[in-house]
Amino acid sequence: MRLHTLKNVKGAVHRRKRVGCGEGSGHGKTSGRGGKGQSARSGGSIRPGFEGGQMPLYRKLPHRGFNNYNFRTSYAVVNVSDLDKLAADVSDVNIDVLAKAGFVRPGALLKILGNGEVTRSFKVTAAKFSDSAKAKIEKAGGQAIVA
Repeated sequence: MRLHTLKNVKGAVHRRKRVGCGEGSGHGKTSGRGGKGQSARSGGSIRPGFEGGQMPLYRKLPHRGFNNYNFRTSYAVVNVSDLDKLAADVSDVNIDVLAKAGFVRPGALLKILGNGEVTRSFKVTAAKFSDSAKAKIEKAGGQAIVA
């Protein structure tokens, strides 16, 4: 078998639909666009929810409530068990160190959670700590600094 002998599987390649090429093609006259009007024109389409100028449903219905999604504060979370996975020479932990190690993305706010155990002492700087995380870090002889 050579590269120049390779062929597509039957049915893998479709013929291009040649619209507007005469009545015999089956796609003549209106070229599959139906009759006249906006839908037959190039670029002729209406936006989703448009009801022909009638007051659209989404404007008829009352809008209630509030959603805080756009104004939320999102934190990159790391458990205390992940701190032990850092290199042995690391004692000062912050967002940059964890980003370089691949635990979080750089530039996020950091929150340390208390899942797992920590065996070494670390000086951890983060935006937030859970109570259990702070207790475990300090029990191991480290510091939890809120920045």
